[in-house]
Amino acid sequence: MFGLIPTFTNNLASRDNSFKSIFDVFNEPFFQNAFAPVNSMFNAFKVDVKDTDNAYELTAELPGVKKENIALDYQNGYLTIKATMQNEQNQNEESNYIHQERYYGTMQRSFYVGQIDKANAKAEYTDGVLKMTLPKLQPQSTTTQIDID
Repeated sequence: MFGLIPTFTNNLASRDNSFKSIFDVFNEPFFQNAFAPVNSMFNAFKVDVKDTDNAYELTAELPGVKKENIALDYQNGYLTIKATMQNEQNQNEESNYIHQERYYGTMQRSFYVGQIDKANAKAEYTDGVLKMTLPKLQPQSTTTQIDID
């Protein structure tokens, strides 16, 4: 009597394995290299931006980046942090990498901070952490009293 009851466990297991094998193809080296530019977008450095009453405080994690390879630019109300990671490998040396995940190249992030006091802006870089303090410009009154003759 129990022989007449259909069982689906074997079929479901084989379907599950087939379904998984469809997506396993994306773990092949071809697809890993094809999606490398997209993956590098997610490898951008992390930045915290804090808005205080008088200033913006930014903290950026830039591990492995040398101080001389970091540029801070302020233009039209935007602060741009640009960092360059250089490959330490000698270009003449033959490389036998099987897999490489570390990113080498230039990364940048931009943040709108409005009008700041450029003369008093400060930045320091210690142990892979960049800390910036950007004092806000206090809005000046644009109203002018005109005397009537």
